[in-house]
Parts: sequence; C-alpha cells; structure tokens
Amino acid sequence: MIGARDVGWNGCGRPTRFPPFVEARLLISCPDRHGIVAAVSGFLAARDANIVSSDQYSTDPEGGAFFMRMAFTIDAIGEEFAGAFAEEVAGRFAMEWRLDDAGRAKRVAVLVSREDHCLLDLLWRRRRGELHCDIPLVISNHPDHATDVENFGTRYEHVPVVKGEKPAAEARMVELLGADGGFDLVVLARYMQILSGEFLARVGCPVINIHHSFLPAFAGADPYRRAHERGVKIIGATAHYVTEELDAGPIIEQDVRHVTHREGVETLVSIGRDVERTVLARAVGLHLEDRVLVHENRTVVF
Repeated sequence: MIGARDVGWNGCGRPTRFPPFVEARLLISCPDRHGIVAAVSGFLAARDANIVSSDQYSTDPEGGAFFMRMAFTIDAIGEEFAGAFAEEVAGRFAMEWRLDDAGRAKRVAVLVSREDHCLLDLLWRRRRGELHCDIPLVISNHPDHATDVENFGTRYEHVPVVKGEKPAAEARMVELLGADGGFDLVVLARYMQILSGEFLARVGCPVINIHHSFLPAFAGADPYRRAHERGVKIIGATAHYVTEELDAGPIIEQDVRHVTHREGVETLVSIGRDVERTVLARAVGLHLEDRVLVHENRTVVF
C-alpha cells in the first residue's frame, strides 16, 4: 500500500477527510479510439480519486497512437488498484501503462568523465530541491571529482576503463548500479565512453545522455571543432535516451545559442557548457516528473 489519509471530525459531528495523502501519476500509450479519456477518468472517479492534471496527445484521432499523462490524488494505492485498472481499462484499450508514486524521490546515478560542469550542476540542483530525486552514487572513469562529489554527501566510485578491458569496467558498473535496490535512472553527465548494448540491457533502467551538439548534426566526437570548421551560426546541446546506436536515441530536450565567425573553438566550448548543463537538467527534471513517453524513436513530452 503506498499510503493512506486520516479522518477527522468537523463541528457538525460529521467525518471530514484531510487532503489526500497519495499523489500518483498514470502514464498511458495505446492505439487511439473513442472513449479512452472517459474510461480512465471514470475508473479514477469510482475510487474517489481527484484528478489534478491531465494531458493527452494523439498522432491521429482516427487510428493513430494515443498518449496520456494523468496526475491524481487518492487515499491509497495497492495491488488491487493496479490489478483492477489492468483488467477493466488497460486490457480493453490495449494499453502500455505505468503507475508512479509522485511523492517518492527517484534514485539517480551519474556517470562522468573529466568535464564536471553537468555533474556539479545536477548535484547543486538536487541539493537546492530543484530536482526531486536522490543521487547517492557517481561513477567516473577518472578520479578527479571525488572530493567535490563527496562534499555533496554522494558516494564516488572510480572505475577506470583500460584499453582492451572495457567489458570488465562495465561489469563493475553494473554491479555498483545493481546494489542497494538499484536505480530508477542513470545520467551520463559528459561520460565520454560508448556503452555497449549488453550494459544497457543489464542496467535495468533508462539512461539519459547529454550530447554537445544540436543532434542530428555533429554526432560523435569533437562536435565543437567540427561545428567551427563548418562555420555554423548556432551551436547547441541535446539530451536524449541512450540506445545502442551512437547519439541516435529518442530526443528529450534541446537548446541552442547563436554564434558568429569571431568565436574560436575554445569559445564555442565555453558557450556550449552553459547550454549542456541547462538542457541536461531540464531533461532529467522532465523524466523525474514522468513527463516523457517514448514512441518509436521519438518522444512525447508533456
């Protein structure tokens, strides 16, 4: 049972309920057809739930794909609720769905290499309460950031990636990520290693990467230098889910800055750092708030 709420008494001798204790989020994707919103809303109303926000999108109202994010408050949620929803609603509409407790802080692990700007920004936002999560673990292939990370009260693990021994390094990271209940999300905060498909399959949760270009332009290594050589007038950053194909996963968030011929490579890198950390923080925040649904290789972001 996720939780419950207390019952008191008002001045007229009648029971009065305090505000609902549990806030939950329901994420749905399914083939579009008539009656989906009514069925979900009716199911929640029958259980005395109060819908506090609802967003939906259809790729085509006549035979497209339908997506919904609904937040609601309710006395309590247990196995009976999930089982009844699966039987009464989800099965009827061939839904893929998940239910999340909005009050629970998701567990996030961060992977990083030498660049620290995205890492420290995430830890700072977590400490300030801007990101509703716990970040109990940082893994790096370099020892550089141990003191800074530990000053935030976060464990730092150095897992070097030796040439020819990458499978062993990935196995060690899987071991760390699977300990103590595992994680809800892994963030690559400028982790400059290509992760194998086996690692992604074994890690057991979504992985978000920040790439320092406006994808699909300049995928891969050294994008700022290649952007400078091409004489671009904007540079950007892209946060996306990680797949086996390099820098080609579903895009969550992007942003750009205008530049001119006067900026050299180092200046582009400096400007880009600001874009990278804000784009990554926004993408992580959207994921933590259950606002991202993946459809094929694209995302619906509510």
